[in-house]
Amino acid sequence: MSAMDMFWAMPPVTRTLIAAAVGLSWPAHLINMPDPYYLYFLDYKVLTLKALPELWRLVTPFLLTGPKLSLILDPYFLYQYGSELEIRSSRFSDPGDFLVYLVFISVVILVVCGYFMGGIMFMSPLTLALAYTYAQENPQRQLSYFVVTFSAKYLPYCMLAMTFLMASPEAAFVQSSGLIAAHMYEFLAKIWPEYGGGRSIISTPITVRRWFETPGGTAAARPYGTAISGNTTTVPQRATGSGGSWTSGAAGAWNARGSGRRLGD
Repeated sequence: MSAMDMFWAMPPVTRTLIAAAVGLSWPAHLINMPDPYYLYFLDYKVLTLKALPELWRLVTPFLLTGPKLSLILDPYFLYQYGSELEIRSSRFSDPGDFLVYLVFISVVILVVCGYFMGGIMFMSPLTLALAYTYAQENPQRQLSYFVVTFSAKYLPYCMLAMTFLMASPEAAFVQSSGLIAAHMYEFLAKIWPEYGGGRSIISTPITVRRWFETPGGTAAARPYGTAISGNTTTVPQRATGSGGSWTSGAAGAWNARGSGRRLGD
């Protein structure tokens, strides 16, 4: 399988996120086009009345990876945990659920990391949030992270520890906002409705569901089988003469056969 085949085999939201991250980060870090300074989150550039607000800074920090080895590792983490959640997670079983999850945790990261922690790049918190949700879905799965093997439930904390050791305590502090965002989603979408007796606050709008729905009658592959989407119309068969269907109903079937004849007549 070629690289392009692997790319198009990814689920749509994860595929789009990885393509945007690679397409923005590699030129920015390798040839300085665009200058990463114009991609960072700087609140005084967004919330300003002295000039036009640079609103793209609300999005680009989520797509900007770190330099050097992070140019490869960050997209890999997006692929590893994003694909698993988008395809196999039971909590994102309906069309558009995974996109709503991404938007929710991104908003929380933007507020917590950008405005309270002073972070300027959000890719690291985003990947940590994906890893946390993945760990909640597969707590006993055995993973290998670099040279260490452990249960998936420890994955986000191992990622934090590696950031602490390889980058800095400040970088780990900023990355921890991803834990806050993912746990807030976990609480509002699962813990509070199932165990607190409340109703789910996070839901997928009908408009978003329609973006991801497949045409009626088409097959959608799932890990646990093949689902056939709805919206198909059944046209009843009408029994006429002796060619009517024998399975279209007892009365209708027999009435279409005529009066019949006795043997010997």
